[in-house]
Amino acid sequence: MHKVHLQESEELQRLLGGCLKKDRKSQEVLYQQYYSYGMSIAFRYAGNRDEATEILNDSFLKVFQNLKKYDGNRSFTTWFRTIVINTAINQYKKYLKHSYHDDINEAKSISINQNALDTMAYEEILELVQKLTPGYRTVFSLYVIDGHSHDEISKKLGISVGASKSNLSRARFKLQDMLQDLMKIEYAAVGG
Repeated sequence: MHKVHLQESEELQRLLGGCLKKDRKSQEVLYQQYYSYGMSIAFRYAGNRDEATEILNDSFLKVFQNLKKYDGNRSFTTWFRTIVINTAINQYKKYLKHSYHDDINEAKSISINQNALDTMAYEEILELVQKLTPGYRTVFSLYVIDGHSHDEISKKLGISVGASKSNLSRARFKLQDMLQDLMKIEYAAVGG
């Protein structure tokens, strides 16, 4: 059996051992325990709950098929997170390979009020991110939420660094517009 990262419980160790033996009950329990965590990651990359569910289910399938490759010296949660992100990226590439990516030169003229995005709650940002186009949503999630560099995004998505920067810039611009529209609606509702 694989040695499990020290921070992880004996229960997880037993579950992973059961999953390695293809025990359905162990797989079901692991799925239930990591569903919410995985969905929170998948949802950032998906356009809706159905897409997020597809990403998550594909991710769990990869976990079960590749569990023998899991390095027990690493955190299972970190390994699982990487699988979910990579699955989302693969889905993005599969379905949107020919989507339009802006060039950085087109985005230079966009000015962004960064303070508007900085003051938003995570849940508000996530809700608005869902409304972005897949290209903008994916770059925004990879860069802002998951901390990847434009160079890494470029390699993962097969786009230029300039396109990554442009998509991020435009995503922020669109989010700012959506936030301003939301604030106008809330202000009007209060009677302003």
